Amino acid sequence: MQPHRSRYWEHPNIADWDEFAHQVEEICQLHVQAAHQEEAGGLKVISIDEKPGIQALERDGVTLPTMAEKVERREFNYVRHGTQVLTANLDLATGELMSETVAHTRTEADFADHIGRLIPSDPAAQLVILCDQLNTHKSESLVRLIAQTIGDDQDLGEKGKCGILESMQTRQTYLSDHEHRIRFVYTPKHCSWLNPIEVWFSILDKHVLRRGNFISKEDLREKIQRYIPYYNQHFAKVWKWSAVKTKQIETLIAKVMRIEGVLPPSEDEKMVAYL
Repeated sequence: MQPHRSRYWEHPNIADWDEFAHQVEEICQLHVQAAHQEEAGGLKVISIDEKPGIQALERDGVTLPTMAEKVERREFNYVRHGTQVLTANLDLATGELMSETVAHTRTEADFADHIGRLIPSDPAAQLVILCDQLNTHKSESLVRLIAQTIGDDQDLGEKGKCGILESMQTRQTYLSDHEHRIRFVYTPKHCSWLNPIEVWFSILDKHVLRRGNFISKEDLREKIQRYIPYYNQHFAKVWKWSAVKTKQIETLIAKVMRIEGVLPPSEDEKMVAYL
C-alpha cells in the first residue's frame, strides 16, 4: 500500500446495468474479431478519439541532461504558442495509426471531415468505428456523410423536428445500425477505458509530449506526425485486450458494479477497507 499517493477517477454513473453489460460484451467481441481479421469477413475495427488542448510549450532555457546521481532537469518557465487537437485512428487488427488529423479545433465539421478521409483508406471494408459519446460523434454532418457513403437516399428528416436527424439519440441509432457497411459502436458514458486509443494517447504523451520542446504550433504538429510512422514501424502490434473471454467479461462487469456499490465488495476489498 502507498497511502501517500492518490489520483483522480471518474464516476461512471451507470443507470442501466443490462445495457452497460451489453455494450461491454459488444466491445470485447470487437477485439476478438479484430484480432482474427482474416476470418471476420473483411471487418475492420478502428478505435477513434480526439486529444484536445495539446499545448505547444517552448522551454525558456536548456534542459540539463541526466548525470550521475542527478535526474534530468527541465526549465520551469516556458512560452505558450497555442494548442492543437489530434484526432487519431487505431486499427485494432494491426495496432497501427492511420489517417490522423492535427487541427486547431474539434467541431462537428472537423470530425465529419476526418471520417470522410478515413473511409477511402479501405473502401470495401465493413468498417466499425469505436468511439465515445461526444456530441460531435453523433452529429447531423456525420449522419449525412454516412448516408451518402453507403448510398442511403431516404429522407433523413430535420434536426430538432423529425426523422433520423431529430435528436442525438435518433442519430446514434442510425449510426449504430448493424445493417450498414459503416457503423459506430459507442462506449458507455464516462467509460473511456474501453476505448484502446486512450492507451495510445498515453504512449504519445510519454514518448513525445511530456518532455517535448515546441517552438510553434507547426513544430508541435510536425513532431506528432513524424512520430506516428515511427511508432507504426517499431512498436505497432495486434491490439490484444485480456478481458475478451466470457468469464473475464463477467468479472470486469462485476468489478465495476462493486465500485458503484451495486454489488457488495469482494473479500480482498473488505480487507483493504479494514486496514
